[in-house]
Parts: sequence; structure tokens; C-alpha cells
Amino acid sequence: MDDATTEVPDTPPNHLPGDNRLPRIAPLPEDRWDARVRGLLTAAPRDPGGGVPNIFTTLARHPDLYTRFMPFGGQLLRGGLLPGRIRELLILRTAHNTGAAYEWGRHLPLAEAAGVTTADVRRITQGPEAAGWTDLDRHLLRAADQLHRDARISTVTWEALAAHYEEAELIEITMLIGQYHMLAFFLNSTGVQLEPGFDRSGSGKAARADG
Repeated sequence: MDDATTEVPDTPPNHLPGDNRLPRIAPLPEDRWDARVRGLLTAAPRDPGGGVPNIFTTLARHPDLYTRFMPFGGQLLRGGLLPGRIRELLILRTAHNTGAAYEWGRHLPLAEAAGVTTADVRRITQGPEAAGWTDLDRHLLRAADQLHRDARISTVTWEALAAHYEEAELIEITMLIGQYHMLAFFLNSTGVQLEPGFDRSGSGKAARADG
């Protein structure tokens, strides 16, 4: 008999935030903020009640990474070339694809403010072939799905997007989707919890697993 140790499988990939064993890494409580962290989080976006979102108080446990991440994320979110509606369609589809309940819930209000409709949100969960999309919307969502599945945009989809966007915008599309994949890896793995009052329904695997 082989006495080699059998590796015990880790938590199933769709067992995401909401599990009572999570978060794996808790947000850094304010009474443990040193001067550097306090300076970083003082400048962080805040919720209406004045609290710092859990994503920032968790990431602040790695202040060197935090200081480098924030300008890049801020550029894509607030200073990018893509219109807000397009940006949020891509982010929400990526959140759905990765089952990232935190990412989904935090971006629903941003998407609504950018012109994403309730019907759009419903179609995002159904995918690019759902009825009601424009041709351009369909190509954008296909790009998000292809990058998620294949780590590249297909030639057909790329050529369709290139008919609408300049080179810099095409670069931004790939980087935006990649950025929110990276965030989903961080959020799902560390178990960052969605703050009360945000809607997690529609976030793919996370909503089904933890519902």
C-alpha cells in the first residue's frame, strides 16, 4: 500500500465570501493603524457613513503594495480613456465570471451612475449572446469572457473592437479586465467581506454558493 500522504483538496473554488470561516485576512482595525497606514487610509475613498471600505483596510496590511496599486487602479477607474458605461460593463462581467461578490456589489452603484441599466445588469449575468445588446457591447463582453477563459482576445473579437477603438483604448480594455481579475483573486482568496447595503446578487458563483 502506498503510504504517501494524500493531499486534501482545498476549499472548492466556488466557496467564496460569505463562508463563516472567512475572512482569511481581516481588515486592519483602526486602533492598529501606524502613522504610515493612517496617512494612506486617510486619503482612501470612504463610504457615506465615513468608513473606509474593507478592500482598502485589508490591502493596507501590505503598505508598500498599497502605495503602488492605488495610482494604477485609480487611473483605470477615474482617469481612463474608456467611457464609464463601457468600463463598468467590463468590470461587472469580470466580477460575474470570477464569482467576486465584493467586486460585483461595490461596482453596481458605480455602473448605475455611469448609465448601466437594470436590464444591462441582468444581461451581464446572461453573457454576450443575451438578447438586447448592441453589437459593440456584445464584442466587449466577448473580450471579457475570452480573456477570462483563454487569456487572450480572439482575432475576430479584436478586429471588431479595433474598428471602434484606438490602440490606446484597446490596451486599456485588456488592462482593465486584467486588473479586475487580479482584484478578484485577492478579494476571493482573502475573503474580503462586502459591506452591508451592497447587493451581491448576480455575482456568479459567490451568489450561488453563499446566497
